[in-house]
Amino acid sequence: MGDFDTQTHTKEGVFELMKNMGHEQLVFCQDENTGLKAVIAIHNTNLGPALGGTRMWDYSSEENAIKDVLRLSRGMSFKAAITGLELGGGKAVIIGDAKTQKTPELMKRFGEFVDSLNGKYITAEDVGMSEKDMEYVRMTTKHVTGIPESMGGSGDPSPITAYGVYMGMKACAKFKWGNDNLTGKNVLVQGVGHVGEYLVQHLSSENANIFINDINADQLNIVAKKYNATIIESSEIFALNMDIYSPCALGATLNPDSIKKLKCEIICGAANNQLENENRDSLLIKEKGIIFAPDFLVNAGGLINVYSEIKKFSKEQVLSQTKKIYDSTLEILRKSELEGLTSYEAALKIANDILLEKKNN
Repeated sequence: MGDFDTQTHTKEGVFELMKNMGHEQLVFCQDENTGLKAVIAIHNTNLGPALGGTRMWDYSSEENAIKDVLRLSRGMSFKAAITGLELGGGKAVIIGDAKTQKTPELMKRFGEFVDSLNGKYITAEDVGMSEKDMEYVRMTTKHVTGIPESMGGSGDPSPITAYGVYMGMKACAKFKWGNDNLTGKNVLVQGVGHVGEYLVQHLSSENANIFINDINADQLNIVAKKYNATIIESSEIFALNMDIYSPCALGATLNPDSIKKLKCEIICGAANNQLENENRDSLLIKEKGIIFAPDFLVNAGGLINVYSEIKKFSKEQVLSQTKKIYDSTLEILRKSELEGLTSYEAALKIANDILLEKKNN
């Protein structure tokens, strides 16, 4: 369960990939009638059932879909462990265009595949999915979270995810500058979908100077107008002088090329798997003197939110648990400094120790 690189593991077979990343199970789901092509990855169930959202994405190849689901599910194990939740790590991807190929029948058929795992994997919404989609999944399996509040669920996890990232960001500011006040700080939020917009809302309430970028021009203009944010072109992101860079879109935006150009003091965002190569890129960030908040630590709010459905937590309990991300982030950054580790290594060490201890007991 060591380092993983999105670039160099392409020629390995599936079983070799699973072995290197510590996975238990990979499930391929195919249905001709609905056009469903999906992959469910179960990484680790030492702490409990594997919980993680389903992403629908038009992958350029099946190989990329497999790599993505393996990497995402692995991150969920670490996220659950470091947050103190009795959950394992899992994830699912559906290959296809969410805007044109998704149907209620496809979602219900996917639910049947989830149900065939008898609760070992619990799904939820992710990129390309909505609460409505989870309603259809719920028709064929009870092993689903993130369903609407009207159905007894916890609803959209985005606000809680954003709140956790905001707490992590303030903790990074406290560690870096001795003060967690973000007023007047230049913050670039890359990706202003559900989570990104809620994060912008928090930053706006604290009078930060907000810069935003997104591939969705309509959403970009809405958020810019609503929160008086400045739109930045994709080509200008790494040329911008900023205090905080917050990647909230897809992963692997941090690589040798982008890190070399990056002009910021803190990286803290909601995107999963921000580092193209975990060991190499976290070290490059550390050597540049930039504070990096490990993504699986600060974006755990969404997992806490759906976990609340299983444990029947109140909204107050969810907020209270998510607020602890502030203290956890400070703890990781201090451990990193004290032990001469990158912040990613420090967080990974804690998560792996928890998983190993549970396995041996």
